[in-house]
Amino acid sequence: MGKSGRRKPRLTAAAKRANPMKLTDKYGVLFVCLGNICRSPLAEGIFRQLVTQQNMLDLFLIDSCGTGAWHVGESPHIESQKIAKKYKISLAGQKARQINTQDYNLFQLMVAMDCSNKEDISSHPYAKKSRIICLREYDSEKGSLDVPDPYYGPLDGFEQVFRIIERCCHNLLLDLKDKIKSQK
Repeated sequence: MGKSGRRKPRLTAAAKRANPMKLTDKYGVLFVCLGNICRSPLAEGIFRQLVTQQNMLDLFLIDSCGTGAWHVGESPHIESQKIAKKYKISLAGQKARQINTQDYNLFQLMVAMDCSNKEDISSHPYAKKSRIICLREYDSEKGSLDVPDPYYGPLDGFEQVFRIIERCCHNLLLDLKDKIKSQK
């Protein structure tokens, strides 16, 4: 417990992996879906790979979480793992977790997978500390702002979701790339 008698917030997995001295130097991007087993783990893995390919991993803190706690501690959905493996995207070490108050301090950008997730994370009292968007705001193929949840659909839905997320993450990184480099 801290001096105030309150428990110190638990660090997220991404924060633990990051060098604490450099945490403030990194631009935090948090991908958020409902249960953190289908869409947001794919987005985290895809975005991490794109950032790595651009030799910019040292500039970013990248993580994912869910708005609900149903799957906390679970690995990504088996179909998310299969589609990630098919496209050589690593989901290694990812375990589902629920969004927490500390996330609003660590991540400058929270990327919701659908409008309902965006509404949920925007309703938090600390929401003003982060920029909150829907991932499909970066979709070059205009349509719904929602990345469909493949959990409830046919198995080929994971392929469609992968393609949407990949396209949007690519465009998101293009948008952030110059902003991040100019801040350094």
